[in-house]
Amino acid sequence: MSETLNKPDNAQTDLHLPEMRDEEDRISQEFVDAVELAIGSDNADQLRLLTNDLHEADLGDLIEALPRDEASDLVRLLGAEFDFAALTEMDEAVRVRIVEEMPPEAVAEGVRDLDSDDAVSILEDLDQPDQEAILEQLPAAEQMPIRRALDFPEDSAGRLIQSEFIAVPTFWTVGQTIDHMREAEDLPDDFYEIYVIDPAFRLVGSVPLDHILRAQRPTKITEITDHESYHIASTDDQEEVARLFERYNLLAAAVTDNSGRLVGVITIDDIVDVIQEEAEEDIKRLGGVGDEEISDTVIDTARSRFTWLFVNLFTAVLASIVIAQFDGTIEQMVALAVLMPIVASMGGNAGTQTMTVAVRALATRDLDTHNFARVVNREMLVSILNGVAMAVIVGIVTFIWFASVDLGMVIAIAMIINLFFGGLFGILIPVGLEKINVDPAIASSVFVTTVTDVVGFFAFLGLAGWWFELL
Repeated sequence: MSETLNKPDNAQTDLHLPEMRDEEDRISQEFVDAVELAIGSDNADQLRLLTNDLHEADLGDLIEALPRDEASDLVRLLGAEFDFAALTEMDEAVRVRIVEEMPPEAVAEGVRDLDSDDAVSILEDLDQPDQEAILEQLPAAEQMPIRRALDFPEDSAGRLIQSEFIAVPTFWTVGQTIDHMREAEDLPDDFYEIYVIDPAFRLVGSVPLDHILRAQRPTKITEITDHESYHIASTDDQEEVARLFERYNLLAAAVTDNSGRLVGVITIDDIVDVIQEEAEEDIKRLGGVGDEEISDTVIDTARSRFTWLFVNLFTAVLASIVIAQFDGTIEQMVALAVLMPIVASMGGNAGTQTMTVAVRALATRDLDTHNFARVVNREMLVSILNGVAMAVIVGIVTFIWFASVDLGMVIAIAMIINLFFGGLFGILIPVGLEKINVDPAIASSVFVTTVTDVVGFFAFLGLAGWWFELL
């Protein structure tokens, strides 16, 4: 490979280049090695040859696969040919690090070629001084849409807007609209609808491109305008926007300000990213890991996880206090100490199953006041059925293990009780947290685990103490 990379530039097009993706659709090690060799030898021509035809998403994956220093060198060697759209396809930590290592003027030049929503996604995670240093390098007209988007709250529709769109007045004809699209130089690269506005730039409606192509040129644009097309307020949460796109199968939607004026457009490619981001966020929060990325540093990762580990410490102490109340019972029968974790863990698993379904249903608005009672009843019945099934299995195993029918009966009853409460509180806790405006994805797991531990230990040890006292 080294001999190949050192051939003269005029022979570059005859080189055999390694495939970027392997059979499992991952970046091949051979390709990464070739890129690292080009970077190590400062061979910009070879590096361009390797990366020239890469999609922005593939280039982003490649940068993430490289060590930190080599990733920065790749951007440096590609220079003006580096596709800044690749920065939108990588983890936040990697993106911020690369941008901070570049001169502000180089970043400004790179984002000029991007749609405004992509430029915002690159700049929004930077510190305010770094943002200003980059924006000041842009012409005033190009600064304005980016600054306006950055002024909107994080995770709002305003942060997703693309300022490049086509808007026409109500008095235009189809022919004038078509001529405008043919002649204008500042049209967006991809668009699906034409937006119709009044003289105050308030949104009147939208016209899909296929309607324009099928209409006669003299037709007034208002005659084919959809006046009830879906539009979004700039302050709407991005999760609500994604739900609107999903429910009505939208490809694009207009965004308006508080006065109804058209300020931008959101397209489906941004919504796909939002859907993935929100789903990942819920999964991570259920595990108590916040919004960390796989590329975060050790210190940042440890810090993000510490909070809920600290909370879990107190809940574990609470469970230990319950166990301490039955120390005499445990001393009389050591088998109880052996079997306690089974009851607690089974209840915890049942609670986690219900909690996961409940949290996701709340996030997607599938669980509401109309079906709440029915869902709770279903979860209670499921918990009882699974509790009885697990009780039979664990009771039999306990009898065989310790040759004690009484102990088998005690753990079987405790199992039913704990699985029932695990299923019940697995849905009540997320719903209750949402009612008091606490994100159920973040806090539910701690409280559900606490309930199942406390109930499990109390039921098992309490029943055991009472049962063996009767004997």
